[in-house]
Amino acid sequence: MSGEQPLGLGKSPLMLSDFSIVTSLGAGREQTMAALREGRSGLVRCGFDAIPFKTYAGEIAGLDEDSLPDELAGFDCRNNRLAALALRQDGFLDTLAAARARYGAQRIGVFAGTSTSGILQTERAYRQRDPLSGKLPAGFDYARTHNTYSLARFVRDMLGLCGPAFTVSTACAATSKVFANAARMIATGICDAAVIGGADTLCATTLFGFHALDVMADEPCRPFDPGRRGISLGEAAGFVLLERAGERLDAETVLLLGTGESSDAYHMSSPHPEGVGARLAMERALGDAGLEAGEIDYINLHGTATLVGDAAEDCAVAGLFGTGVPCSSTKGFTGHTLGASGVAEAIICALAIRHGFVPGSPHTRGVDPAFRSRYVLSGHDARIDRVVSNSFGFGGVNCSLVLGRAT
Repeated sequence: MSGEQPLGLGKSPLMLSDFSIVTSLGAGREQTMAALREGRSGLVRCGFDAIPFKTYAGEIAGLDEDSLPDELAGFDCRNNRLAALALRQDGFLDTLAAARARYGAQRIGVFAGTSTSGILQTERAYRQRDPLSGKLPAGFDYARTHNTYSLARFVRDMLGLCGPAFTVSTACAATSKVFANAARMIATGICDAAVIGGADTLCATTLFGFHALDVMADEPCRPFDPGRRGISLGEAAGFVLLERAGERLDAETVLLLGTGESSDAYHMSSPHPEGVGARLAMERALGDAGLEAGEIDYINLHGTATLVGDAAEDCAVAGLFGTGVPCSSTKGFTGHTLGASGVAEAIICALAIRHGFVPGSPHTRGVDPAFRSRYVLSGHDARIDRVVSNSFGFGGVNCSLVLGRAT
């Protein structure tokens, strides 16, 4: 068992000074919050790329008709188009411009996460190979479209930044881990602020891959349901401006209180059945925040609706928090957005804190009777001061975040 050492964020918290999100629920914070309150899922019958099997997905409409500015055209792919759409939401570009003027372009880092990056672009290029030579199309730009670093490079260029930048690709924990990466970079003085987040979009490799693993449901996913059949995939992008908390904070300010990481290395695609690594990540996040389990008001579960995944997470959560803390998986709303799920769900948690709302779990009809955690089926109003958000990826990569209200 190994993992990153706690950073001690509880002693000097960082603030999410602004954030933006796009999922199948809609573009921006207002549409996202409206769907959460209405219990309205973004999952629909998947028609992406004419796949020959039945499944549901959280696809974002219109990306193929969208385009990037001429100066960024070399980055054009579905993943970067979605990243650009997210960056344009809710005045995030204006907030970033003010931060750039305050710190300088070289003092703001860009730390992105993605799972598939622009694999779709490569899939399309292979379909257009020369029938005689097999050569890929002349216009195919692997470095700026498919390569995982493409995302961080694109975001950096779009925002006019020149500070440190990298992309993390640790499966479904990628955009949770960048919170911890950015916190360390700020703590060590490498940068003064950071744009963190990421994007993941649908592609045939992902759809056929999960179908081959036999973990993809033929209906909208039902996390923690006794009849759950597997995941529904989704698309998402989200970004956060993370910087040191100022002296004057209002009730709208959400803080990053702690991060916890672990790697249980139990199995390439299955978690430890008792959730050992998951529990260690949550314990480290709580320790980093200087909090006890009883001080958490809501847990956003990784909750993918797989048989073994949900069972392992329930074991870890109930063992650490008992049966009193409300928890739910929001993947019934958005689908599993893979590398983007960490930041998308952290932003959903930030909205839950700001609006005093515990999200429910659309499509989940009942809770597995073998489970002990307090799983919430229907959303409801409640004061939320501190949350834990979980992201667990293939290969035993685990990351938990603790977010909290500033005042």
